[in-house]
Amino acid sequence: QYSPDNVAGADGDIDPTEVTFPGCSCLTSSCLPHSCSCLRRGENYSNSCLRAAEEEEGYTRPVFECNAMCQCGESCQNRLVQRGLQLRLEVFKTEKKGWGLRTLEFIAQGSFVCEYAGEVLGFKEARRRIQAQTSKDSNYVIVVREHLHSGGVMETFVDPTYTGNVGRFLNHSCEPNLFMVPVRVDSMVPRLALFAATDISAGEELSYDYSGRFHNPPNSVREQKPSEEDDALRKPCYCGSHTCTSFLPWDSSLFSTP
Repeated sequence: QYSPDNVAGADGDIDPTEVTFPGCSCLTSSCLPHSCSCLRRGENYSNSCLRAAEEEEGYTRPVFECNAMCQCGESCQNRLVQRGLQLRLEVFKTEKKGWGLRTLEFIAQGSFVCEYAGEVLGFKEARRRIQAQTSKDSNYVIVVREHLHSGGVMETFVDPTYTGNVGRFLNHSCEPNLFMVPVRVDSMVPRLALFAATDISAGEELSYDYSGRFHNPPNSVREQKPSEEDDALRKPCYCGSHTCTSFLPWDSSLFSTP
């Protein structure tokens, strides 16, 4: 079933449509960083493109968009991901990777491309679905871990297997042209937004790095080194890039029982 937005998963643990953030009280058509509560961590977008993080920061600033409770207008430049898909994309059959997604128009670096939307699950249901898979099944469950300044980790599980959007057709690449950013609009449940890492020409296949190592500092990635037993479950990578690691990224945390 096609859904442009995240929906509550079968376990009902999390409702991504619930509005829990208070809105800003800006009465201007577009919010300004020094006066808007949604922009207290800095401006998110410039000319409808994601602003690059300052190198000296050493981390990625959280992105909060204006929401349903805000008094600013729909034309506010801090409303981008919530507007949904604005580009012409095409699902197509690849030679080795099954279905893929490509763009039919030029995409400028920093542009929002699409979300990875689906059922938002709790940990137990995500693990149950992963463990029920066989080696021949396609895995669409994504786990996004955000490492907080306090040392804590926030986890988000999204599964577009049964309900999802066009993002489910994106393939992995070891040299991708998209990167994923958790963007929060109405609540702490993030939207998994994909932005252009570089200028992308019409006709190019769109891809991102499933491991998240792309666009993240090396020390923030916690992908485990697979054991020989795990190797049997790993799937080969056919991205064809010069830096291809031969296998799709691996995270065994959902396969084992604590």
